[in-house]
Amino acid sequence: MPKTRLLLTKLVNNMSDKVTLTPDVLRELQVKQLDMLVYFRDFCQKNNLTFYLIGGGLIGALRNGGFVPWDDDADVLMPRPDYEKLVVLWREQKADGRFRLLKTDDEMFTGNIFVTITDTNYTMVKTNQTDVDIPHGLVLDVFPLDVCPDSRFARKMQFVWTMLYSLFLAQIVPENHGGIMSFGSKILLSIFRGKKIRNKIWRTAEKHMTKYKIDENKCVTELCSGPYWMKKEYPKHIYDSVSYVTFEGIKLPCMSGYDEYLRMVFGDYMQLPPEKDRVPHHDIAYLDLNTPCAEYDAKRKSKYGTKA
Repeated sequence: MPKTRLLLTKLVNNMSDKVTLTPDVLRELQVKQLDMLVYFRDFCQKNNLTFYLIGGGLIGALRNGGFVPWDDDADVLMPRPDYEKLVVLWREQKADGRFRLLKTDDEMFTGNIFVTITDTNYTMVKTNQTDVDIPHGLVLDVFPLDVCPDSRFARKMQFVWTMLYSLFLAQIVPENHGGIMSFGSKILLSIFRGKKIRNKIWRTAEKHMTKYKIDENKCVTELCSGPYWMKKEYPKHIYDSVSYVTFEGIKLPCMSGYDEYLRMVFGDYMQLPPEKDRVPHHDIAYLDLNTPCAEYDAKRKSKYGTKA
């Protein structure tokens, strides 16, 4: 039995623990994500869509020439108009195959508030998605870049709309954001239980939180990356143009103001973090780098059914 499957001490009927990634398996996981990155890059180039390598992936490209040794994924960011075009063009061009684009809508619930690209040649289940009926492959998270209104009142309202969007799209009570937010979220979800009304709320919230125009305001933000990130405001000149970095031998785009962006978020990003922080940041319930996710998904569906 391959070593990556020997790690799996639990199958579909026991998903309560987390997979511990050995250095060898973590590196294998990193390398297997490169095909997905290349496919995504080539699709965007073909369709003139702008995206940027961000976060730990960008730091890794600058500091390590690829993945940060303890990182378990790479993330990308797209200007909102390109992000919306991506979904439309992916479906129009029937780009789904080995690589699937997943987005919560009337037909699918993913548990995410952003788009993911999934490589179905492998199996990876995150702890917050064990009961979600999606292809559980390796994932590339794709986040939208949105505009901040200059008005402070409008910005506060944008934050409120974004929290409503996140709550009713993901349908999960936020953790670690204070008791009041948790209590209020539970109340709202208990009042608005139906799928149709929840869909209407998040669609309305999305319309309000994304209505601001880049040429009329000074800053941009990441509304769909979580409460910490949605509070960040980046001068829009950081994203005026595209630069390129080498990531595991692949040329990938990043924002031209990458140094300013990284220093705003991470400080002295070329310095290594404390050793205690050099660990993967995602909780994985199940991992099999030798088997397509269809096998796991079929077992899960036969045992638990689907979650709409």
